[in-house]
Amino acid sequence: MLWTLLLLLAVDIALVATAAVLLTPWLAPVRAAVAASLPFGGASARIAWWVAVLTPALVAFVWAQLRYTSAQTMAEVDARIVGPDEYPALHDRVQRLAQLADLTPPRIAVADADVPNSFAIGTLSGATVVVSEGLLSTLDGDELDAVLAHELMHVANRDATVMTLASFLPSLTNGEYDPIADLLPGGSRYALGLVALGLAYVFSARVLEAPFGSRSFTLGFLFLFATTVLFGGVALGVFTAPVVVLGRSLSRAREFAADRSAAQLTGDPAALVGALKTLDGDDDRPGTDKRYAYAGVRGLCFLPHGFDTGASSDSSSIETRSHPPTAERIERLQSVARSLEQPQSDS
Repeated sequence: MLWTLLLLLAVDIALVATAAVLLTPWLAPVRAAVAASLPFGGASARIAWWVAVLTPALVAFVWAQLRYTSAQTMAEVDARIVGPDEYPALHDRVQRLAQLADLTPPRIAVADADVPNSFAIGTLSGATVVVSEGLLSTLDGDELDAVLAHELMHVANRDATVMTLASFLPSLTNGEYDPIADLLPGGSRYALGLVALGLAYVFSARVLEAPFGSRSFTLGFLFLFATTVLFGGVALGVFTAPVVVLGRSLSRAREFAADRSAAQLTGDPAALVGALKTLDGDDDRPGTDKRYAYAGVRGLCFLPHGFDTGASSDSSSIETRSHPPTAERIERLQSVARSLEQPQSDS
């Protein structure tokens, strides 16, 4: 998990550095002001400039990815944070299991969906376990405990945070996420775009030799702007590819690890096997609801159908997760059960 996190951060560093390079023509006035304020020059000043740009940009980018992805995921499944007054039994279960795992209890959210499923998301400030109304009405007792323990193990293993981070770039590339449209609804984003374009045009005077405002200057600006957008899009696709590979490989491993840890935590692998059989064999799940047809959500869920029984009709969707087959998960849990029973039989 640590190596995966470091690789994701390396991708973020490369993406931020590429963006800084592409924006260099428009950052020239800021770079000149920073260089003038430094007590040294030459190569030291250039290094200091890149450190001053990349460090805060990387921190802000990681923070924004986690915060935005978590909020967007919750909104996609219509989930809300609930307190112990609304769902006392659910909170009691999570509190008890978190205490067994020596884990700070995460926030609990309930999704308004009849499809039984669950997932965990993480940010720098904590984690949230999301369960659907369908899950609470389908499972009870030890089987519900087993599913909640599975999600708590994602939190304990830190893969809830890592997978939340890994969800951003692929979802941005395939069009699931549009942060600008979400943060600036309506015509405000177009107004901001025009302002940014105007500032870029003015700042281009530092790198274009033609007279400001002339036809040659405008053509040079349009070429520079188009080149930046083109290479930016190519870079986004290039940097998304390793994240997709990491996400798919980690997805299988994290599910097996969470299954095993949950079985060991509860001491009852059969309960998780029963939950898997019940949920995966449920043919009464409601039909397709486009609100829940998101590949990113499906990849985070306990079972890969997410909160929707219908497959996404978007052929361009980038599948960033690869859930292991339920039969294979059950087979491994049965192996865990045998290992837990072994000491008893030996005695």
